[in-house]
Amino acid sequence: MPRTLFIAFLLALLAGAFITYRVNQGAAVQAYTVQQLPLEQWVVASGQVRYQAIARIGTELTGRVAQRHAHEGDVVTAGQPLLVLHQEELQAQYEQAKTALQQLANLRYPQALETLAEAKLVLAQTEREAARRAELAARGVLPKEQSEQAQRQLTSHRSALQQAQLQVQALAAGGDEEQLLQQRLQTAKANLGKTEIRAPFAGRIQTRHVEAGDLVQPGKVLFELARTDGLEVVAAVDEKYMAPLAEGQPVTMVADAWPQKNIAGIVSFIAPTVDDSSGTVDVHVKLAEEANFLRLGMTVSVNVLTATKDAALVVPKDFLRQQGSQALVYKAIDGKAQPVVVEQGLSSATQVELATGVAQGDVLLLPSGISAAGQKIKPVLEGGN
Repeated sequence: MPRTLFIAFLLALLAGAFITYRVNQGAAVQAYTVQQLPLEQWVVASGQVRYQAIARIGTELTGRVAQRHAHEGDVVTAGQPLLVLHQEELQAQYEQAKTALQQLANLRYPQALETLAEAKLVLAQTEREAARRAELAARGVLPKEQSEQAQRQLTSHRSALQQAQLQVQALAAGGDEEQLLQQRLQTAKANLGKTEIRAPFAGRIQTRHVEAGDLVQPGKVLFELARTDGLEVVAAVDEKYMAPLAEGQPVTMVADAWPQKNIAGIVSFIAPTVDDSSGTVDVHVKLAEEANFLRLGMTVSVNVLTATKDAALVVPKDFLRQQGSQALVYKAIDGKAQPVVVEQGLSSATQVELATGVAQGDVLLLPSGISAAGQKIKPVLEGGN
């Protein structure tokens, strides 16, 4: 055999032996040893800074603005005047109602008492006259018609007395007339008070839509007032991740404008409906600490801690393969890759808890390095794992 052919034959034998050796040894596959580690589950979303309450302030009266005391950006206290309407007409109505009440006590009621006393005297005289004429008519001294006329006068004066008695009752203290006038006075006073529009709570004026001299009426928004202590963050969370969310969960936030500052909060409210256009649910976060650097409309990264475990069987998500509705991992067993169905528990951005199917110390194989179940493998543990 020529020398060159012999060398070629020898190389072929060596190559075949190497391939056989590699096949018998199995393919090198990245591996991971299952460990018990602490695990935190977070839901991450983007949110915006908003105010919890914005009052749209208007007027209950139609009138013209006399004075405006507030501008955009002003910080106001509860009860602070924002604007005043002209009061002349309503002030006159109030004074008229007050005067009518005074006249009732000082003039109309005393007059009614005098009228009642006079009615009693007249009735007494009429009764005596009617009795005298009736006696005379019975004796034939006086025509019967005069006796009948006296009886008619008696009936009329009795009716007048009843009217006077009813008038005294109506005008007496606590009577119908006084109650009516008191209501009219209170209404006039209330309307007069409505001419001065005040801040319902402490806050900051966001917008104003009125100037001195404007004619305003009910239904028109004059100011928008936001609570200065009512900042919150509203995050739009994809509906796929809403299941573990609950009110009261702790939140860590970072504003895009202040990446070095962490802001603590808690989930205060979860919207009961999903936005059908975006597929998201609004999650409201109440600030747990003062953050004066936040501004309305700022973008904030929201991280909600939904669950924690001090010890869980944790693997990187790359070691999990999804097949239909099942999740499985590949275990290294006797030098071969064996698929095992697992049940997932908590998960983070990069790790997942395996609730069933594995035990601490099991060696799992990276699915991308496995071509078929039962394949011979050589696990390669990285970083001493």
